[in-house]
Amino acid sequence: MRALVTGGAGFIGSHLVDALVARGDDVDVLDDLSTGRPEYVHVSARLVEHDVREPFETDAEIVFHLAAQADVGTSMERPSFDSEVNVVGTVNALEAARGAGAHLVFVSTGGAIYGDVDCPAREDAPLLPVSAYGLAKRAAEVYVDGWNRIHGSGHVVLRLANVYGPRQSAALEGGVVAIFLERLAAGLPTAIFGDGTITRDFVHVDDVVAALLVAGGHRGGTFNVGTGLETSIADLHAICEAALGVTAPPALESPRAGDAKRSVLDTSLATGELGFTASVPLRAGIASTHAAGKD
Repeated sequence: MRALVTGGAGFIGSHLVDALVARGDDVDVLDDLSTGRPEYVHVSARLVEHDVREPFETDAEIVFHLAAQADVGTSMERPSFDSEVNVVGTVNALEAARGAGAHLVFVSTGGAIYGDVDCPAREDAPLLPVSAYGLAKRAAEVYVDGWNRIHGSGHVVLRLANVYGPRQSAALEGGVVAIFLERLAAGLPTAIFGDGTITRDFVHVDDVVAALLVAGGHRGGTFNVGTGLETSIADLHAICEAALGVTAPPALESPRAGDAKRSVLDTSLATGELGFTASVPLRAGIASTHAAGKD
């Protein structure tokens, strides 16, 4: 197929591009390189430098829209910028797909869109974001749903849990695994915001790519992509310490604005309709992520 991956020079997008090329697709990557890295783009893919806040065109048969402003702190400090990238950018991707008659898979957030939860969140749970990032992703989902109704398209939304794995940037606050591994490996101090009891559903990038590929062949629907398991940040830090064979207790700092206290996804719908189930255990995934970082 002819595929377009917006944000394809970034963490998740570059892994998706690798998988699409491996299955024989003709792949275009659209990325403004603000956080993406051109060296992550597969040599067989074509890189087009472009800001999704501006309209664009494509001749792709399928569009994977991953380009985003994904830093919660930035969203709280610069909500207008966040909405331009995450809402206007999504509208531009929808219009590019409509012009090409292409199917679109939109990457949303499960970790931020549900807000604080008291049990694994299902897709029909209340959407109560506690950050501007979550609000923008919710608005973008409304556009995807609206385009499906107005234009008769069958675009798919994937709400991702907290993704980790090789190529994740430690410069962004969402990359807590990358931050812990990088600082522990360098012998630098680490910090946890809050008392360490905040929980997240951590899913490996390989599992996310598998979900994206199956969603590319599915018409319509919104699906959670995660493990269904929650891990406290304190326990995550301990797992990272174990992967490196070090003992380095973190400092505790004040909680950050926009951080949900508990976030975990119910993934039974994705299992039932997409045939997707995450398969990478957290300890093994963190160990392999650390090993990849040493290459």
